Amino acid sequence: MTFPETAPYDHGMLDTGDGNLVHWEVCGNPDGKPAVVVHGGPGSGAGPFWRRYFDPARYRVVLFDQRGCGRSTPPVSDASTGLATNTTRHLIADMEQLREHLGITKWLVFGGSWGSTLGLAYAQTHPERVSEIVLFSVVTTSRAEVDWITEGVRVHFPDAWAAYRDAAQPREGERVVDAYARLLADPDPAVREEAARNWCRWEDTHVQPAGARLVDDFGDSRYADPAIRMTIARLVTHYWRHAAWLDEGQLIDGVGKLAGIPTVLITGGQDLSSPPDAARALAAGWPGCELLVIDDAGHGLGPGMSEAAQAALDRFAGSPVAE
Repeated sequence: MTFPETAPYDHGMLDTGDGNLVHWEVCGNPDGKPAVVVHGGPGSGAGPFWRRYFDPARYRVVLFDQRGCGRSTPPVSDASTGLATNTTRHLIADMEQLREHLGITKWLVFGGSWGSTLGLAYAQTHPERVSEIVLFSVVTTSRAEVDWITEGVRVHFPDAWAAYRDAAQPREGERVVDAYARLLADPDPAVREEAARNWCRWEDTHVQPAGARLVDDFGDSRYADPAIRMTIARLVTHYWRHAAWLDEGQLIDGVGKLAGIPTVLITGGQDLSSPPDAARALAAGWPGCELLVIDDAGHGLGPGMSEAAQAALDRFAGSPVAE
């Protein structure tokens, strides 16, 4: 990341009308090219590091914390916060309401991991509002992908997966992801906390580089915060067990809606969390889509991935936004 971490010049809480307040902020050039950041997780929040991928002289960057996480309220870390109004459909509506609130006609969509699923779902719902798309660590959150990341990837981490499964104590015929969702809804806070810790430890296993242990035995230092652990565990299990409320293959089948929108998909050739298969399937039927496979890269914006993402954003910064 070569750009400075600029402070927001505007921010607020978007009232969605159903009890949720979504935190948003805008940084960069008020007259610059509009872009929206779609963070991952679900539940990670839009951290300030995202700002540094954009040239602050050329972009007007919108960041928002998806429902229930980050600075949005009510927080999902609170067991009393229900999840009935926290679905992909609701998040798409929040993005569109925010775009209208800020008076933006079209914006570039930039996101990764879960954010690539939400970014694709938003773009296919409102293609006329998207100028360009840049996505990394691409996933479509299909049932098959969820089964892989919660069960199939055990072939690479058999001992860690066994501990993760045994901690959930799934019932007969119950998927591990469903078992964790059940434990995270348990009335006993100690049961919920232990489930969140075990869930995040498994996420660390398949996402973080081997040997990365930074804080409280977690490679991702955010997991040292109990509230963040609970937020991510509750939201990830909620979205994954429902396959993001998308029909199987829906986002791949719908790429024709995005024909003509300049797009760069970036995926790591060594990414065990989001293998390149989904990105390749999307690109195969998507006119105008550029696929970049960074052979030695894993999950997230590590070396190679980061440079590719920033190069795409730099390239699109000079492209005019058609009305």
